[in-house]
Amino acid sequence: MFARHPMTVLPFLKDNGSLTGACTEKLGNGTVQTVPSTGCRWTWQITHNEHLASWYHQWLDGTSPITWTLKLILTITIALVLRRLTHKLITKVTVRMAEGTMSERLREKTRTIFDGSPVLVSERRRQRAETMGSVLRSISSMIILGAAALTVLGYLGLDLTPFLASASIIGVAVAFGAQNLVKDFLTGMFMLLEDQYGVGDVIDVGGAKGTVEAVTLRTTRLRDVNGVVWYVPNGEIKRVGNESQNWARVVLDVPVEYDVDLDKVRTILTETASALAAEPPWDEIILEDPTVWGVQALSGEAIVVRVVCKTAPGKQADTARELRERVKKAFDSAGVAVATFKEDTSAA
Repeated sequence: MFARHPMTVLPFLKDNGSLTGACTEKLGNGTVQTVPSTGCRWTWQITHNEHLASWYHQWLDGTSPITWTLKLILTITIALVLRRLTHKLITKVTVRMAEGTMSERLREKTRTIFDGSPVLVSERRRQRAETMGSVLRSISSMIILGAAALTVLGYLGLDLTPFLASASIIGVAVAFGAQNLVKDFLTGMFMLLEDQYGVGDVIDVGGAKGTVEAVTLRTTRLRDVNGVVWYVPNGEIKRVGNESQNWARVVLDVPVEYDVDLDKVRTILTETASALAAEPPWDEIILEDPTVWGVQALSGEAIVVRVVCKTAPGKQADTARELRERVKKAFDSAGVAVATFKEDTSAA
């Protein structure tokens, strides 16, 4: 039996009941002696009224419908607030990661024509941030709302052990069966965060080379020069060569006859390339003065002279074609013959 409190705060409510009768569970086979809750004990000590204490025990104690409803509302509210705060944090972090750590003032100061307009650069960052933010927000929502659902099921008195065991087994099975999918997903996330390439870039992924048309978290779609569309899983990309970031370079190897005057050839190449760099629209495409590096290869049949120039990204092919045409015309005017060179002239 539980001791009565000697003092009644509201004596006019006092009746002949007992704390045991008010704050214990009653079953068909008798009364089960349990320790009264703090709230029920206080209600009894204030009123000494068994009916009021019993009402509190029935409706406001831990297992009562009102208490369960309040717990349910509180759990859902906390989950929604936590979900909202997490979404805001993810959005802030992904936007900052997409923009990089360089200050905007320094970025504008160091930006050149080949970086693209500020509007295009900002739009690309925004798209990348939205993609990453959407994925991370979905994952966080699943985790938070899933935890809230399990908490509510616990309030209902359901045994979650079999459910959690089954979920663990299913998770392991899915992990083994979807390893490549997870690999593609994680690789795509890092590629987007690091801005390795984007839509419109010309890239070489080893087995395929072309212009990127779409980038998702699972695949990269690109179209080669012949119009063939390639779908490459992100997890299968071991290396990426991006020809559209920052700047590109034209490397033109010109084979001439063995007995030609090299100083004359150097002068012709320098003047031709410099004239190209000074004419519009090439003056905006060629970023630095062209340079004749000199003899690249030597054999009994020919001499290969290399000329290079730095261009805007993606413009090296157009520039190389124009430069070849002008060099051919300049050689014809100067009486310099282009030789047939059979030896490997790949870059050193």
